[in-house]
Amino acid sequence: MFCDPSTDNKRRKQVYIKTYGCQMNEHDSERMYGLLLNSGFKQALREEDADLLLINSCSIREKAEQKAFSSLGRLKALKAKKPQLRIGFGGCIAQREGKKIIRRAPYVDLIFGTKNIHRLPLLVEKMYKMCKRQARVVEICHDDAVCPEQFRCPVERAGQFKGWVTIMQGCNNYCTYCVVPYVRGREWSRPPEDIEAEIRQMADQGYKEVTLLGQNVNSYGQAEGYEVNFPTLLRAIEKISGIERIRFTTSNPKDFSAELVEAIADSSKVCEHIHLPFQSGSDKILKSMNRKYTQSEYLKKVEILRNKIPGAALTSDVIVGFPGEKEEDFQQTLHLIEKVRFDGLFTFLYSIRPQTAAGNFSDQVPTNIKQERFEIMLQMQNEISSERNKALLGTRQEVLVEKVIAGKDKFGSNNKLRGRTRLNKIVEFIGPPELLGTLQEAEIIRANRFNLEGALISERD
Repeated sequence: MFCDPSTDNKRRKQVYIKTYGCQMNEHDSERMYGLLLNSGFKQALREEDADLLLINSCSIREKAEQKAFSSLGRLKALKAKKPQLRIGFGGCIAQREGKKIIRRAPYVDLIFGTKNIHRLPLLVEKMYKMCKRQARVVEICHDDAVCPEQFRCPVERAGQFKGWVTIMQGCNNYCTYCVVPYVRGREWSRPPEDIEAEIRQMADQGYKEVTLLGQNVNSYGQAEGYEVNFPTLLRAIEKISGIERIRFTTSNPKDFSAELVEAIADSSKVCEHIHLPFQSGSDKILKSMNRKYTQSEYLKKVEILRNKIPGAALTSDVIVGFPGEKEEDFQQTLHLIEKVRFDGLFTFLYSIRPQTAAGNFSDQVPTNIKQERFEIMLQMQNEISSERNKALLGTRQEVLVEKVIAGKDKFGSNNKLRGRTRLNKIVEFIGPPELLGTLQEAEIIRANRFNLEGALISERD
């Protein structure tokens, strides 16, 4: 054991992690849990039960940052009631702010960055020793180099049937609105053999679906000069027995290649759902964002995808109110949305992020105008999403059954189940709980804006 988390001879200390932000952060928290449980801790079900409470923070949006600091503020009262509670603050905000967090929250005992997760048990052990002297532990690595040990630690996965696998982290693109290069560092890809070994282990543990994570998965292996690029990696994972589905996120359109589309089309396991952030439909704004593609280039890539995989679902990210955005720029964004007809959009109001170039741009868009444009865009996309879902009525969809969401019927044999299609659509239907973790075929009988309702084919035949 790296540390001795015993409170006494009767029980182990409990740890609870509050996570904010993206799937990368969620998976980081799974690794934190894996390390600490392997070191002798027990996972707390509630933060009130915790002896060690960690916040894994996000800095990508102002709102996410506010939530993390608000949560940290509430812990002051909890620690006053429970003096033995130890509080740690990690993630992207910690990577950026470091010791400054102590001035804001002097009751924090541990601060660690995004590149120090593999050292967490040692840091916790050090924290317990130093707490006796009322000292804090702060460890932030600013070196661009990433050690492989960061991704070789034990993982306590939240799901039973599907899980995340980080294939790379960091980014070399330096979009003018984005803080990722400053909190995750330069782009670094894991060796392909490490990735395949982790996925084989997951398959042996009964996992059916993996999602490959990276800030820009399309550029996998480029910085290292690997012979294995992202399409080649997908083809290798395809051969791993036991894994039935492969997903990936996120993609930069500038690196979304015809070779990648071919790999998806040739695969029986890579799901036909692509998340391809466009951020703006205006070439002027895209240039200001340093996105390195135009609207026409983005539309051409969508055309290639849909010609090769006609039924593919497409989702995206878009920023409303980027500095310098005029009405004509916003109209270009609406034009792109109407032309592509996305299955779903993640829409964000632009917010200034520390260290980014766009934060210093003089032509910031007033909040009221951003909000007006946001509402217009949301209404348009909601209508499109509803139409895209209705187009699936009467079709048969493969569903990975993920959870029971309602109790047994009057005969005690069936429950309301929930799962996702290959298109990443949520489907709910009635079926026996024994179907959890299996792939089933369901006919879509009702289409709502945000989910579908189905009937098991076996139940209807």
